[in-house]
Amino acid sequence: MTTAALPAFYNPDRLLEVYRVPYQERTAQAQAWAAAHQITPAHRDVHRIALLLIDVQNTFCLPDFELFVGGRSGLGAVTDNQRLCRFIYENLGQITTIIPTLDTHTAAQIFHPLFWVDEAGNSPAPMTMISYDEVMAGKWRVNPAIAPLLGADDLPADDLPAFAQHYTQQLSAAGKYPLTIWPYHSMVGGIGHALVSAVEEACFVHAIARNSPTRYELKGSNPLTENYSVLRPEVMADAAGGAIAQKNQALVEALLDFDAVIVAGQAKSHCVAWTMADLLTEIQARDPQLARKVYLLEDCSSPVVVPGVVDFTEQADAAYDRFAAAGMHRVTTAQPLADWPGLGEGLC
Repeated sequence: MTTAALPAFYNPDRLLEVYRVPYQERTAQAQAWAAAHQITPAHRDVHRIALLLIDVQNTFCLPDFELFVGGRSGLGAVTDNQRLCRFIYENLGQITTIIPTLDTHTAAQIFHPLFWVDEAGNSPAPMTMISYDEVMAGKWRVNPAIAPLLGADDLPADDLPAFAQHYTQQLSAAGKYPLTIWPYHSMVGGIGHALVSAVEEACFVHAIARNSPTRYELKGSNPLTENYSVLRPEVMADAAGGAIAQKNQALVEALLDFDAVIVAGQAKSHCVAWTMADLLTEIQARDPQLARKVYLLEDCSSPVVVPGVVDFTEQADAAYDRFAAAGMHRVTTAQPLADWPGLGEGLC
């Protein structure tokens, strides 16, 4: 069932904090909350709803971290997550499974400064765009000191310079953004990699209250490709057609098996938009009507905006327009689930 109240321990003012979730205490509180509000185990759900949380991590969601998504308001991800936590608590009894994705990186990846050097041996500054033409001209090249450490069974280190040319050419040919050199972020083992504490707490409470384990999905650890979308990396093959990465087919199947998929997270213009574009491709290859089971929670996502540098708001809105035209629903937390188009009937 949907609860009208919020648990006493939820504090929206803590969205800016990194803190330890008191798991044992929250376990007792979640179980008591479930009993008081007659929240049943998720396996009894007739209408199964997934909540897909894309990269709701400190690195993107807290102002002092590496790639804070402020949107045009300057506090985008913070207020997004205040609404998101409230949404989870108010709909504990309706959400069957929560699926958070975790952008997962190390220092030596194709989109980090360490991977590249110029003719003088200097690495590119964060936010540098590297084009195919620049790689071919030798303006940017694979760092020769790191190349021997990146060899794989199907891509020897000696082939990395050729792969770099192929990679940037593939991005250009596919009409994607040029390769962006991002600040080191979402570093595995670091604080930035973790979910925002208040969101992790809400996920844990949901898992206990509904006897429904949170399904975490890691993405982005392949050193040879970007991975904005949780469903598929930007480039999956080398110049000879050999596989360097694979789609997350298991997650595609899992998502499409739900009766409804609610989507929130960061950033609306990048990882959310890329994931939804890939999901839409899968849907249209099977049955375009499946798009109607997807709900885009617009007030829980913000676009990348760096004042005076870049503003991806229009690109994010254009992507959502395309998704809506294909049948996906644009919704907000201000609307009760029962009023969402096509969803209310299934909750009755």
